[in-house]
Amino acid sequence: MKLFDPHGFGNSTLSYAGLLEKIEILRSTLRWAPRLERAEIEKLLNQSNALRDEVMQLSRKERFIEAAADVSDVSDAPESLESLDKPEALSPSAHRRREALIARSFIFEGIFGDNPKLLAALEVAEKAAPTDLPVLIDGESGTGKELMAKVIHANGARSERPYISVNCGAIPDNLLESELFGHRKGAFTGASSDRKGKFESAHTGTIFLDEIGELPLQGQVKLLRVLEAHEIQRVGSDEPIAVDTRIVAATNRNLRELSAQGQFREDLFYRLSVIHVTLPALRERRDEIPLLISWFGDEAASQLKRRPVKLTPKLRDFLLTYAWPGNIRELRNVVYRLSCLAGDTADLEHLPDDIRPVTGPGPAIAALPEVDGHGSPLSLSDAKRAASDEAERAFLERGLHETGGTVAELARRCDMNRSHLQMLLKKHGIHSKDFRHADKTDREKES
Repeated sequence: MKLFDPHGFGNSTLSYAGLLEKIEILRSTLRWAPRLERAEIEKLLNQSNALRDEVMQLSRKERFIEAAADVSDVSDAPESLESLDKPEALSPSAHRRREALIARSFIFEGIFGDNPKLLAALEVAEKAAPTDLPVLIDGESGTGKELMAKVIHANGARSERPYISVNCGAIPDNLLESELFGHRKGAFTGASSDRKGKFESAHTGTIFLDEIGELPLQGQVKLLRVLEAHEIQRVGSDEPIAVDTRIVAATNRNLRELSAQGQFREDLFYRLSVIHVTLPALRERRDEIPLLISWFGDEAASQLKRRPVKLTPKLRDFLLTYAWPGNIRELRNVVYRLSCLAGDTADLEHLPDDIRPVTGPGPAIAALPEVDGHGSPLSLSDAKRAASDEAERAFLERGLHETGGTVAELARRCDMNRSHLQMLLKKHGIHSKDFRHADKTDREKES
């Protein structure tokens, strides 16, 4: 689909008027159905199904636009949204950058808001896409690296050519060369026929090498040769085969550090990172969480054939402030879980046990982790979570005391995003102004 356009369907390839016209054409054609052959009837049925899919897509897009324009569904949790650091995320310059991407019809199979870091990554991808230069995408697990690779492929000159994805960390070392470059019949036990490798399959197209940091050194040498000579050799053959393949690699590890440790070839790193794209973690893109919840909620409802699930204010507040260590992938899985387990409305009880917040007074639970407020034993995960929450609260209170209640200074000392720090303070009910007063009282006593 096109990049998210908050102003409606003006630039969309689909429109309600266009759909109505298609429906009228289909209806007039169906009047002659008794005279049609079976093949023609099947063709009409396929057209009908495609039309239905277009209507559903428009419906999803309309709901998404409403969610983004209002950001609301957010009226359920206004305080949570106020705690987001919006001035930067919704700055006019960021809005103009997004509008420019939309105007240039840059294809992005997903959704995004005004987050400056993601916009910067998309702009780099847009400029790199028409070229054949290698691209290295890094970022935490679950941030959408494979999606970005598909974006680069879809916007390049090779978009109609093959796109082959390879998970380098999932291939056994002894089969790596055969998987990437293919083999000849009889090259090893079990090679009963000639076989193309991934690079041959991606000839004239794009090959995506996911988890490139897991590639063993022997495989790195072979890959470097492909980048330099643009040719491969099948296992068991001395005949070189020319390949014209655009390489996009991704990793959640720091390849520069791995190079310094001797675990990744430095020359290969520089070959792969001609264009370098870094995807921000979801905790750095909190302005997009409401949009993603709406998008995945509709996606899950479509797959499960039910209405999109509603969220209680408490659950929405939790989803907006949770740290999301698994990033977008974790958010998607949680929304799908909520859509499956809840009825019309999802609440905190439908969350996975390992992230569900502990109810009841925090300090009492922390002091006696073996029992809850009713004297019943807590699970180990509850005890761990309570202890972690108490330690987090103590850390924040100590930090605010040391900085005189200055949130910006504490964020700088901890190398933490200020909006994320504000969310943590809200989570624990801590008010920075209380520490400013305490700091002033301490200074008066000292004088």
